[in-house]
Amino acid sequence: MEYRWRYQDAQGRDVAGPDVTFAEQTEAEDWFSAQWRDLLDAGVEQVTLLRSESEVYGPMSLHPAG
Repeated sequence: MEYRWRYQDAQGRDVAGPDVTFAEQTEAEDWFSAQWRDLLDAGVEQVTLLRSESEVYGPMSLHPAG
């Protein structure tokens, strides 16, 4: 099984983002921690972590809470 991120706009529509896959959930989360600001700058508003095609969690907003 592999992990990947689904990228979406504020209305929940899929948008383009880096097509990267990860062997472990931790790798995917570490990558996201380093990339989320760049994703937000590129127009991604929220992400969902997928394992194959099943949702692990999300959607999760890229905007800081507050």
